[in-house]
Amino acid sequence: MSKRPTETKPTTRQTNRVARAVQGHQTAAEAIGPIVPGMSLFCITRGQISMIDVIRHVIESAETPVVASVWTWAVGDFEVEAFEYFFREKRIERATMVIDRSAEQRNVDLIDRWRKRYGPDRVKVCLNHAKIGTIEWPGYRVLVRGSMNLNCNPRFEQFDISEGDQAFDLVREVETELPVLPRLSSCQEANEATGTAKAKALTLEELKPFGGIKTWQK
Repeated sequence: MSKRPTETKPTTRQTNRVARAVQGHQTAAEAIGPIVPGMSLFCITRGQISMIDVIRHVIESAETPVVASVWTWAVGDFEVEAFEYFFREKRIERATMVIDRSAEQRNVDLIDRWRKRYGPDRVKVCLNHAKIGTIEWPGYRVLVRGSMNLNCNPRFEQFDISEGDQAFDLVREVETELPVLPRLSSCQEANEATGTAKAKALTLEELKPFGGIKTWQK
């Protein structure tokens, strides 16, 4: 019989973590509530809360300017304008966008606006389908991740929000490691930046169960 792995002693924040699961029927602020140290929340919505709504609530909860990042597959005018508003109102000190290469190809002007506002090194182009937001200010490290893009999408969606855990550190580590690609980079450059070649491929032994599947015939 295998032994149970040795458990590390939880930190004070982990011990005090508030775990909640809610349905979001109204606004992000009402669904999430106050941002408190060590919080952990899971929420299912019907599309009325977008990722930008969640990030906005966290930013507005901070008492000082924040350092933020957003990972998304697609971006629109509203989302860029929202971050520009936070910048003008001195709510954001620095903001990084991790964006899929296809989105940059479709929205060159929008991504250029982000580069102009926050700096050319604040856009990380790669192959990305993750929807993540990080918001940091003294004493707080908030991570948001979910199924939805930045924009509103009227169907079932879900998001998680946590403060002060290792997931935040991991996301920031990956962000830092991503290279800054030239504007309108090639597919090969985006592949190399993402590190897709490092992904483990299935071996012939692992593919054996699928060997008997017949090909589709018209």
